[in-house]
Amino acid sequence: MRMKKGWMALSLAGLMAVSACGGGGEETEEEASGSGEGSGEEAASGEGENEIAIDGSSTVFPIMEAVSEEYQAENPDIRAPIGVSGSGGGFERFIGGETDLSNASRDIEDEEVEQLEEAGIDYIELPLAYDGLSVVVSQENDFIDSLTVEELQTIFMDGEAETWSDVNSEWPDEPIERFSPGTDSGTFDYFVEEVLEDGDISRDAQLSEDDNVLVTGVQSNPNAIAYFGYAYYAENQDSLKIVPIDNGDGPIEPTEETINDGTYEPLSRPLFTYVKTESLQEEHILDYVNFTNENAGELALEVGYINLTDEEYEENAQMIEEAAADAE
Repeated sequence: MRMKKGWMALSLAGLMAVSACGGGGEETEEEASGSGEGSGEEAASGEGENEIAIDGSSTVFPIMEAVSEEYQAENPDIRAPIGVSGSGGGFERFIGGETDLSNASRDIEDEEVEQLEEAGIDYIELPLAYDGLSVVVSQENDFIDSLTVEELQTIFMDGEAETWSDVNSEWPDEPIERFSPGTDSGTFDYFVEEVLEDGDISRDAQLSEDDNVLVTGVQSNPNAIAYFGYAYYAENQDSLKIVPIDNGDGPIEPTEETINDGTYEPLSRPLFTYVKTESLQEEHILDYVNFTNENAGELALEVGYINLTDEEYEENAQMIEEAAADAE
């Protein structure tokens, strides 16, 4: 798998630095993902005829940040910074009419669809790539080689287990330290639905919208466990241990092949951007959306995700063309 490690390290380091200076709040994350001109709120507001307002999932962030860097290099008069307020936070802004594109690591929910209808906002859903939600422990962890889905559920479900020995009697009698994406994250929603079967996550879990906080929490702690998008594992694989997941057919590790062919289940998932149809009337936004679809596959591979098939990107292109015609 090809990766643009230097670029991603700088981008993620920037997110960490700004979060550290600003207290890790949503506003500082948006500032970190901007192009360096003005505040994150200004960057994602869409004000100005040459600006594109984009917000949403931190999991989709690496792909879209790479897209914007490539696009702005060819079109220096266009600004397209990427906000990272989480899938849920991004949809809130999308519904409020504040953004042109909303990145998501989950499908849009029925309630959000209804709210968009009420607001009179038409949109299209564009799949961008595949992700394998990755479960990780520290490299200092010497007792976990793999986990079943049931064990994963026991670890993260509220009230199920306090120590590792509660999960497996042969494991240490040490408290489990859990790290999870925050409740605005599509990754959180997906994990709760697919693994916890809509149960409550442990009240002891440490939640953060910043995946780098999760990475740091696990790196040197043999009793810690976390889950997040595959790109963040790939960027930190020298200091993390991936945990293969057994869904009944033996332990499967997330790889380009297992994510793409669906054998890494139930933790394989598509990543999306949602585009406001009305915004496609703007020539620079239509051009950016087409550029995104044409380059998302290659850039997804470079930052640690899995590209779609050519046929799927062709379907996206047709959808964009039809939506742009309807918006005129």
